[in-house]
Amino acid sequence: MTRLLIAAGIALAGALSPLAAQEYPVKPIRLVVPNSAGGATDVASRLTQQRMMEILGQPLVLDYRVAAGGVVGTNHVAQSPADGYTLIMVFDSFTANPYLFKDVQYDPVKDFQPISMLVHGIQVLAAYPGAGVRNFAEFMKLAKAKGTALDFGTAGPGTSSRFSIELFKQATAIDSTLIHYKGGGPLVTAMLGGQVPVTILTMGVVMAHLKSGKLLPLAVTSAKRAKLLPDVPTVAESYPGFAVQSWLGLLAPAGTPRPIVDRLNAAMVRTLATPDVREKLEALAYEVIGGTPEAFAAWIKNESSKLGKLIKDRGIKLE
Repeated sequence: MTRLLIAAGIALAGALSPLAAQEYPVKPIRLVVPNSAGGATDVASRLTQQRMMEILGQPLVLDYRVAAGGVVGTNHVAQSPADGYTLIMVFDSFTANPYLFKDVQYDPVKDFQPISMLVHGIQVLAAYPGAGVRNFAEFMKLAKAKGTALDFGTAGPGTSSRFSIELFKQATAIDSTLIHYKGGGPLVTAMLGGQVPVTILTMGVVMAHLKSGKLLPLAVTSAKRAKLLPDVPTVAESYPGFAVQSWLGLLAPAGTPRPIVDRLNAAMVRTLATPDVREKLEALAYEVIGGTPEAFAAWIKNESSKLGKLIKDRGIKLE
């Protein structure tokens, strides 16, 4: 499936008119990273940056606008000129934020032009060794005993980390107190310091610490076991049907001309097909997707509807 999507994107690159390819880009492109350094959007942006620059023939400058769960940077891009010179790398919080933050000035479906999905991400239930649990069964025993006395760290109130924890609590009938951080990077730092005992987070953000033993993997949230952690069970093995994932994608402001959209899509799909880029992403437990702008647009529309319903039904609010 992934190979077919990437192949389709490469074929699209060959279909672009020579004129369109020559006219864009003619100056540096700014890629807004709306979440914290060390988080998923930062990691994906840096891993694809160099190859994108080589393909496009212009610098791709990372612009960190980190505040309010990614809202500030996303608002900025929504209001930027639709000329292909301001882009944004978004995490799945992008579709949830309009239901959570009062100062959101964008509609995830209407105000952006999807360029390409990058990856889907497996998430992991991870614990600080000092929490006193070594496996999923021990964790569940602890969680049921402690209830709201158990602190669960999240990457932010509107992130997949938070929503995955909400779904996990619902599926396992446990309760806990959520401690929100400003992104995956700060959350991991807090866990390494023993300030919060457990989280559910995209595996790529914590993989190095899982390998070193500084954090312990208790379970993965995917339907099947992760190739990188074959001995770690899925949550679904104990609670059938449970499966959640994160995602990352590239967007431009709505109204960006189609030749520019096609040029950027082709560049990103080619980047994802580059062996070293692909291998680095897969080493972080990401599934490389690629694909067309239309496929990504349909995904965003579905995610926006799904998360809107979850937030309403669960009465989720910003703490």
